[in-house]
Parts: sequence; structure tokens; C-alpha cells
Amino acid sequence: MELTCKLYIDGDLEGEINSQKDVNIGQNGHVKGLIKAQKVIVQGYMEGTVDATRVEIKAAGHVKGEIRSSELIIEAKAIFEGVSILNNGETAKLKLDVSKA
Repeated sequence: MELTCKLYIDGDLEGEINSQKDVNIGQNGHVKGLIKAQKVIVQGYMEGTVDATRVEIKAAGHVKGEIRSSELIIEAKAIFEGVSILNNGETAKLKLDVSKA
């Protein structure tokens, strides 16, 4: 899917999204695949690869996979399992254990 506008997903989607703007996965959203966008906000579930300038995982959000970004924000109670690759080339592996939260 190629987009030049913002996208809000509040259902199931599998595949590739290329957007020149923002992609927002709502609380009922479940995405599996690849997202390339200016900004990605996850309030639901994302499995796969996210490639964006800015990625925000909100409190109800869950990301499993790889994030490539210049800026990554993970709110309290959010879940991120995978690898974060900063655009400056640094790699940070992170697995959160939510059973201790």
C-alpha cells in the first residue's frame, strides 16, 4: 500500500505500508508486516518491521520485531520485544519482561 496521506488502522492488516506521512495503529489495530512512514504511533499490536523517523509505543501498545528510527519513545506499560536500530548505526537489543511490571 503506497500512501501520501495519514493512515489510522483500527482493525487487522497484513502486508506492507509505505506512507509519506504518519501511520497510527489504534487500540483495536493488529498489523503484521512492514511499515515505512514519517511517524508511527502504536496503540494496538504490531508484528514485523517499523522504519520511521519517529516511533511511539503508547501505554496499550505492543511491538514485536524490528524498529529502525532516529527517535523511539516507549511509554510506561507499553511492550517492545525485538531489536531497535538507531539511524546513526547503533543497535540495541531489548526484551522487556512485563511479568515484573
